[in-house]
Amino acid sequence: MTVDGDQLTVKGPKGEMTRQFDSAISIKQEDNEIHLDRPNDSLKAIHGTTRSNLYNMVVGVTEGYVKKLQLVGVGYRAQLKGDTLILNVGYSHPVEMHAPKGVKIEVPSNTEINLSGISKQVVGAFAATIRDVRPPEPYKGKGIRYVDEYVRRKEGKTGK
Repeated sequence: MTVDGDQLTVKGPKGEMTRQFDSAISIKQEDNEIHLDRPNDSLKAIHGTTRSNLYNMVVGVTEGYVKKLQLVGVGYRAQLKGDTLILNVGYSHPVEMHAPKGVKIEVPSNTEINLSGISKQVVGAFAATIRDVRPPEPYKGKGIRYVDEYVRRKEGKTGK
């Protein structure tokens, strides 16, 4: 870890991340520890956010982040061409999505997508963008969902 004023750089086996933090929070490195100090209690929220972002950086460069999505629906499938994800999810045309820098896409089967990277924010945002192409609907459950997501199902129309 390298502290340069408000900027912090974290290096690990998976890569390197640099981030600019709020100047109101002082960041100090002592031995192998980072200490965050705030001048008064009105900055508690910024202090907690800075600490969480720093933690996410450390976990990202050491372990990385993975988001898993699944496609549910007849004929729904995903395929990978280079760094472009091609989704066939019931529209008249396939939807093509390019991976942002730092995100690796894997398609182990036609109905599974694995995203991995060192930035929790970028991986999560790209996963949400993919999910927004066809979010799961509550009647049949068709759509793109996270693997651990629970979709609340509704009862359809009944006779009279």
